[in-house]
Amino acid sequence: MDYAHQQRDPAKHLVGLAFVALLHALLIYALVTGLARKVVDVIKKPIETKIVEEQKPPPPPETPPPPPPKLATPPPPFIPPPEVQIATPPPAATTIQAVTATPPPPVANIAPAPVHAPARTSPVIDAAHNCEKPPYPPASVRAEETGIVNLRFVIDTDGRAIESKVIKSSGHHRLDEAARAALGSCRFKPGTLDGKPYQTSVDIQYEFKLN
Repeated sequence: MDYAHQQRDPAKHLVGLAFVALLHALLIYALVTGLARKVVDVIKKPIETKIVEEQKPPPPPETPPPPPPKLATPPPPFIPPPEVQIATPPPAATTIQAVTATPPPPVANIAPAPVHAPARTSPVIDAAHNCEKPPYPPASVRAEETGIVNLRFVIDTDGRAIESKVIKSSGHHRLDEAARAALGSCRFKPGTLDGKPYQTSVDIQYEFKLN
């Protein structure tokens, strides 16, 4: 059979036409059912990618440093002992001399010297001079004021009162001032120390009372 005869065989033409018809039928079905679109959507979906880290091998265990070498302690230096010469003490004397105790000298009984106490006298009003009695203030008489006043006067060596003050009031100022003015103008016998006049103070009490 030659090549021209094969091309003119109608059985082969029918097989080819049937295959083409089947292929067109499948394409038409895919278009009708949307299968082609699904395939395109699947192709369009993003592809997820994951980066897998490379696992590093664990580090090798740390080896402890070697212990320091032990150094032998050097022996102590040899120091020769010093030469010491021991002196032999002289032999003790065997003779004992008798010792006599000397009695202490007698103590003389000396009596203490007597302490001299200076003789003192206080100032007093000199009766030889006129010393007026403190007058009773008229206002105090009308008010019936009474009381005892204590005064202190500083008397100089001439017997004059150079200072005066009220130690304890009678309770009424008029009576206090009347007594201080009257008694302060009196003359005094000054106080004495071993017979010699000296400046000192004296306290005087005076009572105001209505008869």
